[in-house]
Amino acid sequence: MKLGVLGAGNISRSVAPAWLALPEIECYAVASQTPGKAEAFAKEYGFAKTYDSYEALAADPEVELVYVATPHSHHFEHMMLCLNHGKPVLCEKAFTMNAAQAKKIQAYAQTHGVFAGEAIWPRYMPSRAIIQKVLQSGIVGKIHTLTANLSYDIDHVRRIQDPALAGGALLDVGIYGLSFALTHFGWDIDRIGSSVQLTESGVDGMETITIFYRDGRMAVLTHGIYARSDRKGIFYGEKGYIVVENINNPQSVSVYNDRDELLEFYEVPQQVNGYEYEFAEAVRCIQEGKFQPDSISLEESVRTMEVMDSLRRDWGIVYPQERE
Repeated sequence: MKLGVLGAGNISRSVAPAWLALPEIECYAVASQTPGKAEAFAKEYGFAKTYDSYEALAADPEVELVYVATPHSHHFEHMMLCLNHGKPVLCEKAFTMNAAQAKKIQAYAQTHGVFAGEAIWPRYMPSRAIIQKVLQSGIVGKIHTLTANLSYDIDHVRRIQDPALAGGALLDVGIYGLSFALTHFGWDIDRIGSSVQLTESGVDGMETITIFYRDGRMAVLTHGIYARSDRKGIFYGEKGYIVVENINNPQSVSVYNDRDELLEFYEVPQQVNGYEYEFAEAVRCIQEGKFQPDSISLEESVRTMEVMDSLRRDWGIVYPQERE
């Protein structure tokens, strides 16, 4: 399937080895609005064509799947550009800037039968099933609490600090903590509490989020842009606890009893870089005529955006475009 890439920045460079390793992907076209950037990217990763506008790539009749890797603030615009040209899209997280935009993408994809999916990579990985199997085994008894954290030293990155680019910790790294909790604890939520520290530019720099479930369970999440955290996800049960190394790209799952003795250890399957799973699934779903991925429905992407909208309302964060 001929791949077109919107945006030749850092995330596309991180993902690129997955495209080169997948026989079902042909690195066909890349577009960048920065002069010379698409050409350099194409030369490095073997793309056949380059464009200096996203419109030109979307209009290319040879493109069969578009990966949107532009800032959060432009995801909706760029996905709609592609969908209006009949192009299936796989868009980086966070899916859109807010839930209203996500609902429009969902409605268009479903009505017109054009594939659209959120590229939040842990949802597609084999580690997801491994974690679920351990949770369902009952090895640590009834699980009452989940904690997860994800923080990086990224406050110096311009888009992270810029409200106009939908910056802040939540849409960039916080979505991983939320997705981890929602994937493994589900959606039967009673209420959500939170606290936040804003940056001078008015976006969220650090936050804690507590999800209270109707059955009494809690998920406590911490995210930030100032320092690298241990990135662990931990499930606490009556007879022990389960540790997931790196919720962003799980590497292993360790099970301990209530005396801190290791009971079981699971390594995830060897991977290219972890991004290959979402692209392999996108290709398969497009070939099967589906309008959304199996691993994360558009409804789930919408509901996740609704949670983040609610958090931002509590924090008083409104992006400039939302005031227009």
